[in-house]
Amino acid sequence: MSDHEGPMPHTDVPNTVADPPAGYPAEWEEDAVLRDGRSIRVRPIVPSDAPALQDFVASLSTESAYKRFFSVKRALTPSELEAFTVLDYRHRMAFVCIHDGDIIAVGRYRELEDAPAIAEVAFTVGDGYQGNGIGTLLLFRLTAYARTASISGFRAHLFADNHAMMRVFRNAGFQLAREIESGVYTVDFPTTASAAVAEAEGEAERRATAASVMPFFYPQSVAVIGASRDASSIGGRLMNNLINGDYHGPVFPVNPRTAYVRSIPTHASVLDIPVPIDLAFVVVPARFVVDVVRDCAAKGVKAVCIISAGFSETGNTEDEDELLRIVRSAGMRMVGPNCMGLLNTDPAVSLDGQFGPIVPAHGNVAMSSQSGALGLAILDYANQLGIGISTFVSIGNKADVSANDLLLFWEDDPNTDVILLYVESFGNPRRFARIARRIGKSKPIIAVKSGRTAAGARAASSHTGSLASLDVAVDALFDQAGVIRVGTLEDLFDVTALLANQKPPEGNRVGILTNAGGPAILAVDALESNGLEVPTFSEDVQAQFREFLSADAAVSNPVDMIAAAGPDEYRRALSEMLSCKEVDSVIALYIPASSEGSQEVASAIRTAFEESDHSKTFLTVYMNSAGAPEEFTGRGERFPVFAFPERAARALAKAVAYTEWLGSPEGEVVAFPDIDREAARARVEIALAGSTDDDGIWLEPADVDAVLGAYGLAVPRSAIVTSADEAAAFARDLGTSVVLKVVSPTAVHKSDVGGIALDVKGDDAVRSAYASVFGAVDDAQGVLVQEFVSDGHEVLIGMVEDPNFGPLIVFGLGGVFVELIGDVAFRIHPLTDVAAQTMVREVKAAKLLDGYRGAPPGDVDAVVESLLRLSAMVEDLPEIFELDLNPVKVGLPGDGVRIVDARIRVRNVVGSWIPARTDMPSKL
Repeated sequence: MSDHEGPMPHTDVPNTVADPPAGYPAEWEEDAVLRDGRSIRVRPIVPSDAPALQDFVASLSTESAYKRFFSVKRALTPSELEAFTVLDYRHRMAFVCIHDGDIIAVGRYRELEDAPAIAEVAFTVGDGYQGNGIGTLLLFRLTAYARTASISGFRAHLFADNHAMMRVFRNAGFQLAREIESGVYTVDFPTTASAAVAEAEGEAERRATAASVMPFFYPQSVAVIGASRDASSIGGRLMNNLINGDYHGPVFPVNPRTAYVRSIPTHASVLDIPVPIDLAFVVVPARFVVDVVRDCAAKGVKAVCIISAGFSETGNTEDEDELLRIVRSAGMRMVGPNCMGLLNTDPAVSLDGQFGPIVPAHGNVAMSSQSGALGLAILDYANQLGIGISTFVSIGNKADVSANDLLLFWEDDPNTDVILLYVESFGNPRRFARIARRIGKSKPIIAVKSGRTAAGARAASSHTGSLASLDVAVDALFDQAGVIRVGTLEDLFDVTALLANQKPPEGNRVGILTNAGGPAILAVDALESNGLEVPTFSEDVQAQFREFLSADAAVSNPVDMIAAAGPDEYRRALSEMLSCKEVDSVIALYIPASSEGSQEVASAIRTAFEESDHSKTFLTVYMNSAGAPEEFTGRGERFPVFAFPERAARALAKAVAYTEWLGSPEGEVVAFPDIDREAARARVEIALAGSTDDDGIWLEPADVDAVLGAYGLAVPRSAIVTSADEAAAFARDLGTSVVLKVVSPTAVHKSDVGGIALDVKGDDAVRSAYASVFGAVDDAQGVLVQEFVSDGHEVLIGMVEDPNFGPLIVFGLGGVFVELIGDVAFRIHPLTDVAAQTMVREVKAAKLLDGYRGAPPGDVDAVVESLLRLSAMVEDLPEIFELDLNPVKVGLPGDGVRIVDARIRVRNVVGSWIPARTDMPSKL
């Protein structure tokens, strides 16, 4: 199979860009994994790549060179080399794939002069690397980048017999239009991120990544480099766990200072082991690790787990970077460094490759922890709570393998039903969101993200910027991806115990069975405060309970059987409730009144659950300091047991929220046919011409109005004037009251400095207001005179670019008190129609738009549309990195919205953020 470029004539006019070039989009450097497990570096090409590109062309076979250049070319001319490596990174762009220091593939596009927004695209993959998905990888990379540069379509030329490249285009999910002439196909396709493209990209990524990490979990052979006879050392404990865990394969201890470890002969080096090694654990002092890993690369080891500490966590980034270079060049994957190891409880392998003392039971929960010490605690508590583990990985510094890679492995792992994550930082949050959203549809993902109070410190120059923080972004990320975020480890285990043993509830109605009224009241309070419902049972259901319960029992829900209730009452009442169609979940509370009869009641509860049809989500609360009896935890089908009703309520609420996410429509990214992208882009490019300010520039008011107008966002009539007479004349022509606002590069919040005057009418009043606002600051450049919009609710719509998560879009209560009240909702761009509607309803003040307590309602549909149009603007104009529309006046239903004040900040960066692929189709 071959992946080749079509012909791309060498007519590019070379630029004179510095090396490294200004504006080089380094944010688009990324590592990728091939189908055969090898790792490569993908990055934009730079001028200094010219010698390596020349070597790459010289290495191509005759067939590959002919299909690329339509002739047998062995070398590029100096002008061709310059044209191929010196780019503007917008109209002409190229990515190279690097392995072991060599270029192994190139993908490029060049915008056509006679067809703006259409670019010719071409790919070349070295002969020794074809068939590994590199052509597909470059295709996805180029289309994603092209969207940030307003390239809407690609055109490729290829020979009719180049079936491999045609298959790459087709399998990538693009809608192809092709013509053939003289044996050469011309293929056109859009760069749009459609559902089919997203699905194809996700599948290719999953296959390659899962294959690359497989040796960690199913190795045929294992080496322990640093194995020790000292049972108290990390190397000794790790070796003992592997042996005691009955690993189903050979274990080779490596230690040049002793002949035997656990009666197994040692080797002085991994290179001396006479058989191939799939997985090597490295437990040696940090100063030896680089050389050890270099030996592993020479040996052909497939995966290394570096337990050793002393790298980036202590400031030693140089050695960690070298480790990464070695493993990527060798096609190895690496867990760590600075980790506690990994394990796989699958009986087919029984791999206990961690140095902790806990041996977890086999189960259906996969775990990843960024903290080694916390990983030990997680395994300990999981054992105490009876949560069985499928696989566990402590990723440490996550220099190579990350939680994203593990998610892709667990996606199709038949032993894993629930995924737990302890996250301290995100390497690639956009990739996480895309992967987690897909996996979460079939396997719940539960996460603890530390650092809730460490808000991202940033110099905010807008209301939107001051409202954004790292934790806001994390919440938005998890919410959109369907990840169940919990605030404490206690909640982590509680939610896991529920979802690992029970199906998610079908709704939010809860039935409670108890032998004590007090705990039942606490349960009701906790459930309702978490948004769940405890419905009153119908008369028919209550009558069925009365048939066998005491006359003193309460049967409306909660069903309080009083303290005298015994095993028979519990079994019959619970059976009745588990078959009742008026609830979705059932909580059985039991407080032993004495030591007598407790085992029998517990047995009756289990019997009732096992005899049910399992249509309900079932939880128990056993309030006793001695813990739950064996009947609850030790045999048969499992159900979660909690010590207190509040914990059960919180866990159930999280499970119900997950069910609601599963049932919610994905939504669609809306395309608006009436927008004028080119007009908006022209305004931004002219404004940025010659700008070198890394902090960007604020667009002039006229440019702001033009950009907003190009996207159908309504602004009042306005003009910038430089004299009181001009202000009075413009206001007179409007024939309405006006607002006057000082135009100044430093007056961010104009009302704070007296730079704004509202509801001004009449020539004299306008002249006086002009003098007042113009004199409010020392650097006034003029005054904006604007039509006064008096009626309507005030809301805020904005966007700020988070350095890790990309653009965050905000909606909330508008006006000067927005930061004080903080009643806002954030989402990560791009917005779907469903996400925009949810944002509006999520804000408490949204009730005002419904006509709260007799007040006039607002045009909610227009607000939702404005959010979607803003998202479309952010997608088309990645130069925008901060935007504030505040206040936005919301008229009556059908009257639309008017943007009273707007600020947009832009900067000269192409491809500054990777578009968040939505896995959702667009619609008109």
